[in-house]
Amino acid sequence: MRDLGAGFGYLLKGQRWVGRHGKQFGFGLLPGLITLVLYTGALLALAIWGEDFVGWATPFADDWSSPWLGLFRGFLTAVLFALGLLLAVLTFTAVTLLIGQPFYENLSEKVDADVSPDGTAPESGLPFWRELWISARDSLRVLVRACLWGLLLFALGFLPLVGQTAVPVVGFFVTGFFLTEELAAVALQRRGVDLRARLALLRSRKTLVWGFGTPLGLAFLVPFVAVFLMPGAVAGATLLARDLLGEETAAEDAQDADQPVTS
Repeated sequence: MRDLGAGFGYLLKGQRWVGRHGKQFGFGLLPGLITLVLYTGALLALAIWGEDFVGWATPFADDWSSPWLGLFRGFLTAVLFALGLLLAVLTFTAVTLLIGQPFYENLSEKVDADVSPDGTAPESGLPFWRELWISARDSLRVLVRACLWGLLLFALGFLPLVGQTAVPVVGFFVTGFFLTEELAAVALQRRGVDLRARLALLRSRKTLVWGFGTPLGLAFLVPFVAVFLMPGAVAGATLLARDLLGEETAAEDAQDADQPVTS
């Protein structure tokens, strides 16, 4: 239970950090806004033309009598939109991080330097294009894992009682885990921690990860909220990454009280 509270605490500390650093917060909003526009357009297109796509994909049902034709295609259209929405939630962070790679790398480094006792931040030493490639590759691998979980939970959702109670709860915890992985990867990748090691590290402290990622995942269901929380989420995930690696951190409470707001 202590780790659960600590994880949520890092989420709050990250939001406080960007609140004290207005310039970093402003730059951190741009990738989320770009991603939001792209995803909104895609979901609107799915809502408008989804029914036509389902009709095109199911020609075998053209001769079905009413009301079975309407019910069948209506159900498939709803499933298609639900899958699109689930995919949007699962991939929003990864796509935003990919678009905002230089912004979030800079933000994470500044958080590290701010809380490090010696005022320094770890550096990967890799060229930008190499970091971008590693980030995109790892994000795709995490996305495949998340989608497999999503499809499994979606199928289990049809089970009586369990599908309407336990499955949604498990889904939020799964989303929170993968969301935390994507966010913490910004700081951990700079330290040379590869994807397999990151996942093992996160699994070793699941309650800490859930305390951070699950409430954030719930908040991210509201797209505009996701945009405004994203910079603070990256900052908080950097603090969480330091905890996972056992790195010493300067007294944050003293910094909160003494450090003036900077731009």
